[in-house]
Order: sequence, then C-alpha cells, then structure tokens
Amino acid sequence: MTDLATLLEVGGPVAALGGGAAYTRANYPGVYWSTVGLPISTARLLSSYSSVMEACGLTVAPSRLRVLAVKATTRRDVRPVAPRRGIIRPTSTGLRLRLRLAPGQEPADVAASAERLRHAWGVHAVYVTTIKPGVVELRLVGFDVLRKVRMPRRAADGFLKVPVALREDATPFVRDYRTVPHGLTLGATLSGKSMYLRHLVAGLARQSVALVGIDCKRGVELAPFAPRLSALATDPDQAAELLPVLIKEMEDRYDLIKARQGIAPTTPDEEITSDIWGLPEDERPVPVVLFVDEVAELFLVATKKEEERRDEMVTQLIRLAQLGRAAGIYLEVCGQRFGAELGKGATMLRAQLAGRVCHRVNDEASAKMALGDIAPEAVAAACAIAPERPGLAVAGDTSGGWSRLRTPYLSLGDAAGICQESASLTPNLPALKPFRPDAPLQPVDSPAPVVHPRPVTD
Repeated sequence: MTDLATLLEVGGPVAALGGGAAYTRANYPGVYWSTVGLPISTARLLSSYSSVMEACGLTVAPSRLRVLAVKATTRRDVRPVAPRRGIIRPTSTGLRLRLRLAPGQEPADVAASAERLRHAWGVHAVYVTTIKPGVVELRLVGFDVLRKVRMPRRAADGFLKVPVALREDATPFVRDYRTVPHGLTLGATLSGKSMYLRHLVAGLARQSVALVGIDCKRGVELAPFAPRLSALATDPDQAAELLPVLIKEMEDRYDLIKARQGIAPTTPDEEITSDIWGLPEDERPVPVVLFVDEVAELFLVATKKEEERRDEMVTQLIRLAQLGRAAGIYLEVCGQRFGAELGKGATMLRAQLAGRVCHRVNDEASAKMALGDIAPEAVAAACAIAPERPGLAVAGDTSGGWSRLRTPYLSLGDAAGICQESASLTPNLPALKPFRPDAPLQPVDSPAPVVHPRPVTD
C-alpha cells in the first residue's frame, strides 16, 4: 500500500507534466518552444557545437602558429578549427547566431549542412543567410510556423509596403511596390489566393494610395471593398473603358515629370527627377495600385469583336506594366493560369510582372507559368502544396531565390471593415470619378427605447 501511494505521489505529477507538455506542443507550439524547446536546444548547441561542426565537415586544419602555440603551452592534441560562434539570441520562434567562417570556407558549405545541423540540435529547420564576407547567420526555427500563422509584431512596414504573409523561416513576407512594382499571383480555387488579395487591399487601404479594381467575376471579390476603391470595373466592357483612362492618367503624369525636368539651369541636381518620387511633395500625384482579379475572364473571348477589344486591353496593360512605375502606377494581377493560351500579348505582359507568388495549382504547367522563368527550382515546391493547407504559397524573385510562405486568415468582413474605416483616405482623382463604385450603406443600430412598451389587454 505504501509503494502504491509513493508511485501515485511521484508518477502522478510526472504523468500530468508529460501529458501537459505533449498537449502544449501539439496545440500551442510557441508556448512549448519558449518553455521547453528553447532550453533543450540551447543546451544541445552549446555542448555539442565543436563535435557537430567536425562531423558536418565544417572545420579546417589549424594554422601552424596555432599548432606551435598549443604544443608549447599544453600537451593535448590539436583539434580542427570550427567557425567562431557568436552570441546566441533566442526568439519567440527559434534561435539566431552568427558564425565567422574559418579560412577557406564559404557560405555554401554551411548551407549544404543545414539538414544535418537541424537533426543534431533537434529543431524544425535551419536557414543560412550571408551577412557580410566571412560572416553568416544561422536562423534555427523551433517548430512549424506555417501550421498556425502568427505575424510578427514588428513587421517591416512603410509607405507602399504591406506585410502580407509569413515565411517558413519565421520572417515576414513584405510586398514592397517601390522595389517590385508589379506582381503576379496564381492559384487554383480554394488555394488561398483571395486571402492574399484581401491582405494587400487591407494593408494599402490604410495608406494614401488610390486603389483601382478590375474584377470580371461581377465584382464578388473586390466589391466588398468599394468604400475604399477609387474605381471598379466588374466586366470586360467596363474594363475596356477604365484602362484608357489609366493610360491617360499615366501620360499626364509623364507630362508633369517632363515639365519638372525643363526647369532653370540653376536648379540643383537633386531636384531633377525621372519619376514622381523626385517631385516636391505638394506636386507629387498619389500612387495608384491596379488589382486585376481572375485575369482569364478579362482575356477570354468568343467573337471577333471581343477579340479586338481583348487585344486592345492587353496592349494597354502592357503599357502600364512597362511605363507605369515611373508614374506611380502599379499592377497586381491574380488568376488561375497565365499562359499563351490566353491570347496574343499574354506572355509579354507576364514577363513584366516580376513579383511572383504561386499558391496550390492543378497542374505543373501552371506552376511553370508562375515560377519557371525566374526560379525553376521552385516549381516542384509549388506542385507539392497540399490542399489541406490553404494560403500556403511559394514566392520567387528575379534573382532566382524562392521561399515558402503562408497568409494568415483574414475574414472578408474584417477586410471590408478596414476599407470602410479608411474610406476618408480615398484620394480625389477626377479622371476616375465616373468609375467610383457605390459604397454600400452600413446598417445603423437603432437605440433601445428607454420605456419598454406594454401590450394592450382587454
């Protein structure tokens, strides 16, 4: 009886602690990492750093001076030299530390051993970033941050910058229109493409930016954001009328830039500009972001007359993509496919859309349309996205780099509420006034009566 009581007194708390840790790890991985995973992984790293570096082939032979110094002062064997480790900095999702590479090493050597380091130190993933020549940073991620996305509190934001998703290395993915003016987002139905678009609209709605939409699905995606939109076209006919207006707006802005360039010879060099960002703030026109949702509906035709209209719209979009950046006009094109089957000029337009984000697609050809010409290695990663993880995507850039990311959930009502609250920021562009959508009226809650009525009885 005494043994049973002792077992219950000791085993009960241990079982409860183990069960609580397992539950926390499955449902609250961030809490588990901060309380359990972080101390364990730090201890593993500190105790096994030298041996792990040597096992991974990340050590070099010591210099002659080091060998002589060790033999003169001690009698122990001279071990190979590992990269010098910096201070370990814990984060809410993992660890960060910098390594100073030994002579003869390069960052690719460390990147090739990332999978081995992950298993040796018991973390979810290891990512290597070059800081400067001879110095790399290891970012150790303690758990799968894309399973339940939580955006960092300190995300890099600013004018025309929108933190829209979380990368697999726990850093925010920021859509920066000043750096990458035009973007293309592809994805199948229920892949999370609309969620990505909601975050873009909601993020830009709080800024002094003109938002223009072309939604040929009768406006079901962009119409809820009508209070914040400066213009909205819900079918190809309206789009054919809206695009020439944007072309005329772009040409007027170029005239403004040219007028600024024709100033007096005594003007300082820093006041001579080739885009709107060099203009004085009181003369600078407001930027315009054009959202095109379901681009295939805009390009597909059935008659010869519709084909002529399509060719004209494609030409206008190409002109906006080629010349719009200097005029402060940016494109964000979304669709399920974007290939040559959409018609003449489609691939030429796609080549101008440098920012690529590919969600789950139905075939490999669609992934190649999005990423094949800028990051071929990312095509296989895009084809491996499972339907059970909507919002998961692969982002590529023209440098050949790519990364997995996932957009956090944002309901349509919350995004529409942000646009309603930011309706006062909608800029006044006279040229777009005929295309301004009618904002839906918000229901007004009637106040409760002070005196409750009593029913009349006989």
